[in-house]
Amino acid sequence: MRKVVLVLLVLGLCLSLPAIILSAQTSQPTIPVDQIHAGMRGYALTVFEGVKPESMDVEVLGVLHNVNGPKGDIILIRLHGTKVEYTGVVAGMSGSPVYLNGKLAGALAFRIGEFSKEPIAGVTPIADMLEINALDKSPAEEAAASKPGIANTAGKTAAPGDAGTFSTSIQDFDNYLKPIDTPLVFNGFSEDTVRRFAGQFASAGVVPVMGAGSVSEDKQPEPLEAGSAVSAILVRGDMDIAATCTVTYIDPQRLLACGHPLLQFGSVDLPMNKAQVLATLPSPLNAFKIVNTTEQAGVFVQDRHTGILGVFNKQPDMIPVTLTIRGGNGAPQKDFHYEVLNNPRLSPVAIMATVFNALHGVNEYGEEITYRLSGSINVKGFPEVGLKNMFAPAENGQPAAMAAALSLGERFGRIYDNPYNAPAVKSVKLDFDLVRERRWARLESARTNVTEARPGDEIIVETVLAPYRGERVVRQISVKIPTSASKGTLRILVSDGDTLDRVGRTNPAFGRKLDLASTIALLNKEHANNRLYVSLLEADPEARVADKVMPTLPISVMNVMDGMRGNQEMIVSGESSVDETKTPPLDYVVSGAQLLTITVK
Repeated sequence: MRKVVLVLLVLGLCLSLPAIILSAQTSQPTIPVDQIHAGMRGYALTVFEGVKPESMDVEVLGVLHNVNGPKGDIILIRLHGTKVEYTGVVAGMSGSPVYLNGKLAGALAFRIGEFSKEPIAGVTPIADMLEINALDKSPAEEAAASKPGIANTAGKTAAPGDAGTFSTSIQDFDNYLKPIDTPLVFNGFSEDTVRRFAGQFASAGVVPVMGAGSVSEDKQPEPLEAGSAVSAILVRGDMDIAATCTVTYIDPQRLLACGHPLLQFGSVDLPMNKAQVLATLPSPLNAFKIVNTTEQAGVFVQDRHTGILGVFNKQPDMIPVTLTIRGGNGAPQKDFHYEVLNNPRLSPVAIMATVFNALHGVNEYGEEITYRLSGSINVKGFPEVGLKNMFAPAENGQPAAMAAALSLGERFGRIYDNPYNAPAVKSVKLDFDLVRERRWARLESARTNVTEARPGDEIIVETVLAPYRGERVVRQISVKIPTSASKGTLRILVSDGDTLDRVGRTNPAFGRKLDLASTIALLNKEHANNRLYVSLLEADPEARVADKVMPTLPISVMNVMDGMRGNQEMIVSGESSVDETKTPPLDYVVSGAQLLTITVK
């Protein structure tokens, strides 16, 4: 009998457990918008200094309907209190919970005007924030379904976007009602790095704003609560990028914060860390909280229109990067270890900014510097993407560090920019050997030793390279005419590797998206920029399906394949590359191209 009673008791407890959890998650009473009216009084919570939230008095001015999107209401309030009347509505305050009649009304999320004399703000209703739920899709799957590219950044991020790209009327609206800035702190970055990459971050949906603070691994024993400061981490390690706002709602499994989107990427995977406010800096132009981000508390998994959602007891999936700089001449080796977020829009930008910052931030850096890069990008389930190139200051003044950063960002962008596979980048390894001089050379001239040849003949292509502030260098390249070469004119392209890679991309069909395997295969076939290449071109059509090339196709075959263009990743060009010869690696970044012709008898 006792066993029966025990079984029934356990069964009853199990059945009631979901109800208990549900009750715990909704234990905070809320007030709907239709019960809120002008004149109501309440309070809000935020951290001005330290980790303990402080109270501010709240006066409801009214409700603005449909101003935050369709059916997106905002509660307009005036804040009262010695501190908030002195500081005003500051960056980092977004998400501060607002309570009316002892019930949670929503999150402080919007500010009014640029130089307001009163702390008047907009509140996102809590009902809209509670709609945010962890979806079944993983961040990578959702990200793969959308094309990375230029984002409309107005009012959706750490700062509200690049106002210069919008019309005057939209700027005026932004000045009237805009999300409170979330300070995006670049710790360990030079001012030059942030300035150079601000445009790329803005295109991806993030605008660096004035903020100060740092990231540490210090323990913060105080638990998170409504009104606590909380940070989302984009980069962590020897360099850090973190955005901080305020917790609106919290229960044992999750929390809601910000009251507006951080990036509005939907499903995300960002470390969620506790934070300590060192000070709140008042300023009529740009007031903000100075924040130290501390220990990890969980992961932000949703970034939506009305806020961000984080869950506890989970680890983020970030991309570990190891970057080594060898300066030579007795200079110590520099090793950098950090992690960047895994996101189609921001990962390429984060890689570019961190690589440039690391190269730019060492004592060995200078204008007359060349880098030799070797490394790899490891994508789970696919061959390793090899990285081997040289980077020297360009004639247009672009530093070698920027050229290296842009090259890596472009490769990352192509890995993410495919509609078929969600890439799981597992690691990045970058080794830079630093050469203390500008090592580039321009192709000055090229000529052949004959004007006519027969199939199977071997000819010599003589090239002259003009190095930067150096003596001319002559290189002779032996080229064999293919036995299958057709009679008539044979064009010979002498060029650098970048030119050959660009030729393939100029075809209109190149814009078609390849799957990840083909993309990686093409990346591994790209030409190095420290060699000269001699390509033999015939006037027969060539087809490329994904990463496979079929040169000199007969017209009959081309007519059959022409009908496949609609359902195949196929590029067709009117000229075929029938042979390619290259020099051994040269100690220069080579640029330039020349076209020669001979007659095949």
